[in-house]
Formats: sequence, structure tokens, C-alpha cells
Amino acid sequence: MSRIAKNSIKIPQDTTCNFDNNILSVKGKLGESSLVINELFTIKQNEDEISVIPKEDKDKKNPLWGTTRAHVSNIVQGVNTGFEKTLELNGTGYRASISGSKLKLQLGYSHDIDYEVPKDVKIECPKQTIIKISSINKEKLGAVAAKIRSYRKPEPFKGKGIKYENEFIFRKEGKKK
Repeated sequence: MSRIAKNSIKIPQDTTCNFDNNILSVKGKLGESSLVINELFTIKQNEDEISVIPKEDKDKKNPLWGTTRAHVSNIVQGVNTGFEKTLELNGTGYRASISGSKLKLQLGYSHDIDYEVPKDVKIECPKQTIIKISSINKEKLGAVAAKIRSYRKPEPFKGKGIKYENEFIFRKEGKKK
């Protein structure tokens, strides 16, 4: 039985939730988002909280119960506060800039990398070596950050590459003679 799924989700002020035909729609100050809920579960809404409840008792052991509750919680948090990740570029000549809807990356290759930014994701470059990514959708945010990081993953000898802000790169010692 899931411990996470039993907890209800607090709905902040200025947020409206609507549940019809297994589709949960949440509208907040940052935007609107919807989620398709598995037909094994239903959403019960009180004044200022919602909870995910299985339709049958046998589904209380289903791991999808906790996963569904986590997705609902992420949508509610996303439309209110949003999500943000920060990437750092480490290396000589590594820089990033944003122009229109493209992120231009110079990562030591013979060519520049132009990354097309998805619609519901915002990217800022406050410095040439810092990329701030924000979105109301946590799943898309993580996918975009992972894609940008995959262009030049951090290497363990000098630490060059694109890394997350709070990521620790385990350093190795080089060859000895």
C-alpha cells in the first residue's frame, strides 16, 4: 500500500481544478495544464485539497497509485510556482547565447550547436556560462535539460562539459609516468 498516495495535495489560492472524463485540468497564475488520469483511479476534491483514490480496493497495492498522485502534485506545483533547472558550462571557450527561439552553444566542436527551444519552456542566459531553464511542466523541463547536457557531458579528468548546478563531478587522477 502506497504511503505517498494516501496524502492529499494542498491547492494554493488562485488555483482551480476540474476533473471530467479522466482528465484533470489545473489552472494557476503561471498557466494551464492538463493530465490524463488512469481509469483505475479517480480524483476527489475538497475545498482546498485534492486526493487520488483507487476505484477498487485491489488497486491500493498498484504502484501506479503513488505515481499518479506524484504527477498530479507536479501539475499543481507547476502552474503555481513552476520548475527551474540551471546548467553550467565549464571549459575554455564554452559559451551559450539565446537568440529568438534558438539556443546557440559553442562547446569546442568545429561547429556551433543550435538547439530549438520547445514552446512551453523558457531559457535564459544571464552569463555566457550559465543556462537557466524554466517551465510549468516538470517532465519537459528535465528532458530539455538532459538533451542540452548530452551535447557535452562533463568528463572526470578536467571537469569540462555541461553540468547541473548542484552536480558533483567525481574527479580522476591523470596518467603518471
